[in-house]
Amino acid sequence: MSEVWNGLLAILGNILSFFYDLVPNYGFAIIGLTIVVNLLVFPLTLKQVRSTRAMQEIQPEMERIRRELKGDQEAMNQKVMALYRERGVSPFGCVLPLLVQMPVWFALFRVLRDPANSLPSDSSLLVAASEGALRFLTMDLDLAPSEVVSTQGLFALDTVPYLLLVGFVILTGFMQQKLLSPPRQSNVSNPQAEAVQRMTKILPLMFGVISYIWPSGLNLYFATSNVFRTGQQLLIFKIDGRPGTPDGGKTATKEPDDGNKPDNSQKSSRPQGSSKKQRRRRRR
Repeated sequence: MSEVWNGLLAILGNILSFFYDLVPNYGFAIIGLTIVVNLLVFPLTLKQVRSTRAMQEIQPEMERIRRELKGDQEAMNQKVMALYRERGVSPFGCVLPLLVQMPVWFALFRVLRDPANSLPSDSSLLVAASEGALRFLTMDLDLAPSEVVSTQGLFALDTVPYLLLVGFVILTGFMQQKLLSPPRQSNVSNPQAEAVQRMTKILPLMFGVISYIWPSGLNLYFATSNVFRTGQQLLIFKIDGRPGTPDGGKTATKEPDDGNKPDNSQKSSRPQGSSKKQRRRRRR
C-alpha cells in the first residue's frame, strides 16, 4: 500500500515539475495537473452524466413500481435493482469521478505540505519551494485560508484572495451540480430528484468548509476541476442531450389540430350591417 502511495506522490510531483518547467508559476502548474487528472477521469465523467440521464429516463417506471409495491419494501427494492440491471444503470455512477479523485486530493495535500519528499531532486520547482516562492495571484499556495485569517485577521487585505478562492470553489461547485440536477416536476413525487436536489445544496458547501482549512493550492485544484468538468458536461450535453430531456432539450411545439380550431366562416359570411337593419325593422 505504501508503494502505491509513494508512486502516486511521485507521479504528481513529476507532473507538477513538468508544468512548472514550462511556465515557472506554481499556480499554473497546479492548473495543468488538474487538467491532466480530469482528462484521465473523463470516461468516468461521461459515465456520470449518462448515468444521471438514464436515472431520469427510468423515473416513470420507478414511480409505477413504488405505487404497485407500496406496502412491500423488500419487493420494491428487488424490483428497482432489477430495473437498474435491465437498463444498465448504476446508482453510484454519479459519484465515481469524485471518489476516484479523492486519493489525488490527499496526495496533492502531502505534496503541498512536504514538497522536499515529493518532488524530483533536480526539479526547479523544488528550488522554488525551498525559497518559499510557491505563490499565485499574491497567495501563498501552501497556506490554508484559516491560517491566513488567524494570523492576518478576517478583514485584512492579504486575506481577501484566499477567501475569494474559497467562494469561487463554492460557486463553481453549485454550477457544476446544478447542471446535473434533474428538471423539477411539481406534479410528480420524485424521491430520486429530491435527493439530487439536496446533494446539490450540500456538496458545494461541504467543499467550502474543506477549502477553508486545506492549503490554497488544493483549493485552486478544486476550483479548476469544477470549471473544467463543467465544460466537459456542457460538451456531453451538446452531444447527448441534457439529463432529464432525452430529446436533448428540444421540445417540438405541436400545432393545434384544424378540427379544434373555431370555425369563423359563418361569422365572416354574414354581411356587415345586417344586425343594424334588423334593429331598424323592429323599431318600425
